[in-house]
Amino acid sequence: MLTPAQCSSDPIPALHEGAIRHVLVVDDSRLQRKILTASLTRWGFQVTEAASGDEALDKICALRPDLVLSDWVMPGMSGPELCRRVRADAEAPYCYFILLTTKSEKAEVAHGLDSGADDFLTKPVDSNELRARITAGERLLELQRNMAMSNRALSETLDELQRLHDHIDKDLQEAKRLQQSLIRERFRQFDAGNLSLMLRSSGHVGGDLVGFFDAGADHLGLFAIDVSGHGISSALMTARLAGYLSSAAPDQNVALERDARGALRPRAPDLVVAEMNDLVLDEMETEHYFTLLLGHVALGTGRVTLCQAGHPHPAVQRRDGRIDHFGPGGFPVGLLSGVQFEAFEFDLTPGDRMLILSDGVTECPGPDGALLEEEGLTDLMNSLREVSGPPFLEALIWKLTEFNGSDDFPDDVSAILFEYAPQPKA
Repeated sequence: MLTPAQCSSDPIPALHEGAIRHVLVVDDSRLQRKILTASLTRWGFQVTEAASGDEALDKICALRPDLVLSDWVMPGMSGPELCRRVRADAEAPYCYFILLTTKSEKAEVAHGLDSGADDFLTKPVDSNELRARITAGERLLELQRNMAMSNRALSETLDELQRLHDHIDKDLQEAKRLQQSLIRERFRQFDAGNLSLMLRSSGHVGGDLVGFFDAGADHLGLFAIDVSGHGISSALMTARLAGYLSSAAPDQNVALERDARGALRPRAPDLVVAEMNDLVLDEMETEHYFTLLLGHVALGTGRVTLCQAGHPHPAVQRRDGRIDHFGPGGFPVGLLSGVQFEAFEFDLTPGDRMLILSDGVTECPGPDGALLEEEGLTDLMNSLREVSGPPFLEALIWKLTEFNGSDDFPDDVSAILFEYAPQPKA
């Protein structure tokens, strides 16, 4: 049991260095406060006294003690009520709260703990028991403070990650605009028909690209690329490949050459694809490969010459609604050297239209996991037989959304639609 004499003969103590350094003693009895203060001071704690709950509340707000030792029964505000008021301040640092009481009934003890108290001691207070309870409180405070530090560090890390995410998202939005700008025109009307293009990435950016270029007198060059993978590296690859098939710089377009008179003309597409295969393997340090459909249309005759390198077969919807698929399939570009690529030809007649799609369409899954495939594409094209131009490509996306059950497709979707409708000669 603590007595006033215990504080009189001890030397000046060293400051306590545990998690609890500052203790607030709350008791309406001056004698009891002095008894507790004497032992706490001898043990090295900084001690502040309060004679009432109201005074204690003011000192807690001002001084933020680590431990509060409060009598249960006091005039005015009781110890449990003081504890409730302290716990109501969610912004305040956590302090360990011990109630001092003569009550020993379980219901009373439960009431004290429900008010937010961490522990209780029965009066008169035994010094050894008090020291043991303070030590237990220090362990709890140490854990709580370590957790608070960890939470702050985690919160700061999450904030930093959010800032990085926002920065990356901003960059990806800009990259998306730049990639979409690679398609300079989405619709072009020719004397021999209409050309429509569509590019839709599954994320911000993707590995698909479609385009066209002037291939000389009365010839229209076309290409459709699907680079393996998704995201930034695939998009960078498509941007580089677009430079080899540029419509703005024909002398840099590997699919074109000049004849003896200096006029542009298309090169054999199988030779061009073979050259691009060597170029990727020899000059590009990348693990990406890509599928490609490259060729040209003779606008005067409707003769189509293409080379298929792993890309889906072009579909031709005839004027009577019948749908034909062309091409040998072929091997993707950039996987193996020495691969032989094959060109093929077919004819368009007035009223026919040619649709070139990436595998994001034919391999789009339904809710049951079944893929659309060429049979589903045939049904889809027949259902849109009366729709033409850009509205056809928009409706294609709507139909694909219905089939998939969502507009969040797992792969990039790109398309070229060429509708052959030559003007009658005068």
